[in-house]
Amino acid sequence: MPMIDALWPEDALTREAEAHLIKELTDILIKAEGYDPANPIARRVTVLNLHRPAAVFVGGERETAARYRIIPSAPEGQYTDESRRALVKAVTEAVARAENRPFEEVVSRVWVFPTEIPDGTWGSRGTILPLPDIHALLAGEGERSAGADRLARRRREKARITLEATVDAFQRASDDA
Repeated sequence: MPMIDALWPEDALTREAEAHLIKELTDILIKAEGYDPANPIARRVTVLNLHRPAAVFVGGERETAARYRIIPSAPEGQYTDESRRALVKAVTEAVARAENRPFEEVVSRVWVFPTEIPDGTWGSRGTILPLPDIHALLAGEGERSAGADRLARRRREKARITLEATVDAFQRASDDA
């Protein structure tokens, strides 16, 4: 159930290239969440908001080359480290195709920020939808437990990171003492 905020200038692409890029970004982001881009329910609940910056400045100077900022938001648990890396690469490749330029020519102008919204704060349809409910909606009621498993996996990952940081902080404090 991705929400996508995309920012690029009005004249960055032709109408056809832009329409193709928007469709491709939609497909990439549905797939990054682990769903089939052909799933009509997943397509219906995936929203891309295109924002048009009046100007972009780099180092305080007006930039002439198009810059792209893509911010996919998904419920907590939908992404893994691997899926985030693949998502950033796939989005950058899609922009390169839309501009009809080599990847290396656009890579420095494409910024992708995959963002997870904490479980219990994703509001839609007039209510809060936890990840198991979202997964049941998109993958079927029989797959509800897969949403719970994804959320548990993400929370274990966050706990591991916090524990490692805590241990590191104590070790540094001990070394400094």
